[in-house]
Amino acid sequence: MTTMPNDAVSPGLWALAWRRLRADRVAMAALAVVGLFLLMLVLSSTGLLAADWEEEVAVNYAPPTFVGADPASAALAKPQRPAPPNAFDPLAEELEALKRDVARSHPPVEKALTLPFGADKWGHDILKKTIKGGETSIVVGLVAAFVAVALGTLFGALSGFYGGFIDDLFNWFYSVFTSIPSILMILAVAAVLQQKGVTTIVLILGLTGWTGPYRLIRAEYIKHKAREYVMAADAIGASNWRKMFSHIFPNVSHVALVQVSILVVGFIKAEVILSFLGFGVPVGTVSWGSMLNEAQNELILGKWWQLAAAAGAMALLVTAFSLFTDALRDALDPKLK
Repeated sequence: MTTMPNDAVSPGLWALAWRRLRADRVAMAALAVVGLFLLMLVLSSTGLLAADWEEEVAVNYAPPTFVGADPASAALAKPQRPAPPNAFDPLAEELEALKRDVARSHPPVEKALTLPFGADKWGHDILKKTIKGGETSIVVGLVAAFVAVALGTLFGALSGFYGGFIDDLFNWFYSVFTSIPSILMILAVAAVLQQKGVTTIVLILGLTGWTGPYRLIRAEYIKHKAREYVMAADAIGASNWRKMFSHIFPNVSHVALVQVSILVVGFIKAEVILSFLGFGVPVGTVSWGSMLNEAQNELILGKWWQLAAAAGAMALLVTAFSLFTDALRDALDPKLK
């Protein structure tokens, strides 16, 4: 029995897509950045990274430092010379004694610190806080995108395959959801639920973001249900459910994958907007949106480093994900060679 050489085997869709991605340097660089953020997410969620982000490692609003001890902490650590007696303030000596007692019972932090982005108003390391906040924002974006694409794929498959009354019903729901601006829809659902939390945000974004995947998947099912391989499956007695998800879906799965990558970017930005407006994560949970909410008050005091850390991390991830999404969409397009 002779075997065909590997060169004679026609590569599949995913093999061709991976070949095109590898030839795109920008796409590979973006994929490396996205992979770095996902690795950070795994390490943070397992407690191997930024687990002690709530530890007070510096004084309030410590500026960014790269080497050595925090100058503000070091200044506080020096012994203070007693103030000269004040003849006009009979309680001056008692106040100085009270300050010395407080200083002895609560010694200032004096550590060899490296704070590239400084500290917040509680003395937390902003770099670790950004990593922990990224865990929340990325999890919300990923899980909500999968929920939205799963709903859009299910609704689109039913609508496109069956047609008739089912198609009219889902098209009516689609028209209702798309007639309202997405951000207003998200804020309205958030105001109705009135319960903050990561799960609530995921449900809000997932239940309002299925319209885009639905429209594309429905069109693909309408196109594929009349093709020969589906008719052959019908001839051998395959059920409608099997034809929809065992025969047609593998041929349209690239559309769902691209939609996931697109929605992740949009949902990360939506979570930041919700948390910034106070509809997002509850008190005690940090995210990039909550950090930006805190930073708006810090800017009045001239403390810019928390804003720079959260906005810079979000901009880097969103840009890399957008570039990778564009490259993935081009790589999976069968019309491009």
